[in-house]
Amino acid sequence: MERSFCRTKPPACGTGRRHFIIGVRNLLPSKMYPNTLTQLARGNPFSAPLFTLQQIEEPKQRTAAGEPRNRRLAAAAVEDVSCDFGSKKYYALCGFGGILSCGITHTAVVPLDLVKCRLQVDPDKYKSIFRGFSITVKEDGMRGLAKGWAPTFFGYSMQGLCKFGLYEVFKIMYSDMLGEENTYLWRTSLYLAASASAEFFADIALSPMEACKVRIQTQPGYANTLRECAPKMYAEEGVWAFYKGVVPLWMRQIPYTMMKFACFERTVEMLYKYAVPKPRSECSKAEQLVVTFVAGYIAGVFCAIVSHPADSVVSVLNKEKGSTAAQVLKRLGPKGVWKGLVARIIMIGTLTALQWFIYDSVKVYFRLPRPPPPEMPESLKKKLGLTE
Repeated sequence: MERSFCRTKPPACGTGRRHFIIGVRNLLPSKMYPNTLTQLARGNPFSAPLFTLQQIEEPKQRTAAGEPRNRRLAAAAVEDVSCDFGSKKYYALCGFGGILSCGITHTAVVPLDLVKCRLQVDPDKYKSIFRGFSITVKEDGMRGLAKGWAPTFFGYSMQGLCKFGLYEVFKIMYSDMLGEENTYLWRTSLYLAASASAEFFADIALSPMEACKVRIQTQPGYANTLRECAPKMYAEEGVWAFYKGVVPLWMRQIPYTMMKFACFERTVEMLYKYAVPKPRSECSKAEQLVVTFVAGYIAGVFCAIVSHPADSVVSVLNKEKGSTAAQVLKRLGPKGVWKGLVARIIMIGTLTALQWFIYDSVKVYFRLPRPPPPEMPESLKKKLGLTE
């Protein structure tokens, strides 16, 4: 047996080699051929004439509202994204986009915001938007229209960081808690919950600068700059002066932000479904940004209406010392809280549209993942009998 094995030369071809290995395996006694080697020999690639390929489907992992991970990775391969969805880099760049979108836009509309605040706190003097502008320019000159730009820029930059950055965090976190199917079914509630959670922390960051801004804009002669206003407020009322308006700020900003994000998300979904003549995947980046701007403006109009009464209370509260939100609300009455609504609709509509445009442009520039509008998961379609 050993002589026969030694004299046998393995053929060069693959088929002959397979016969050679099988012959050797039959020649050797079972005691001389370990069990492990037997399994290796049986499993070698030449022991079977054909290969059978099986596709193993990995479990779909939730990453965004109604967005399975395998679908997102396929989109990422096409769009050449710079980071993973939900990574630290993703959250950091979203926060940076929030800084730019809120800081720049709010600072750009300071003149309109100044007239709006003065119209709210002194309606007898500033009876309309145009009269408010003319009186302000007459008394303070053109430079007077820029009063409060510094606290506006710093305050709303911090607010934008928390608002947009934490919105992405909470949206993904709540989506993972709900699961893919419930995320799609309850996506509007998801947007509302995520935006409200983010705005709660964003208002804490905004409150000190908002208090300084209103003092500068509504109390002529109190202070002209942030460097004058902040120390003076602290010396007179302490730290409480910067946070006494946080509760009415929550009353104003949380409904505003809930409407801003939920209305925007659903409006984008409806625009691509009913208004845009082609799928989002076939739209260019410029066309997608146009849709973003339109959806942002529509959301901004609703935001202004929802949050205006609380905005009036905040403006009066930060002007007067020792007043509470309930006292101000009672004194203004149902009619007084709607003063300056037209100016606020113009301001907030334009501002919200620009915010979403800038925020989405930052995502495009840094090549961040931008999941398409949510679609019904296949598992849910099967449960509802929508697929064969």
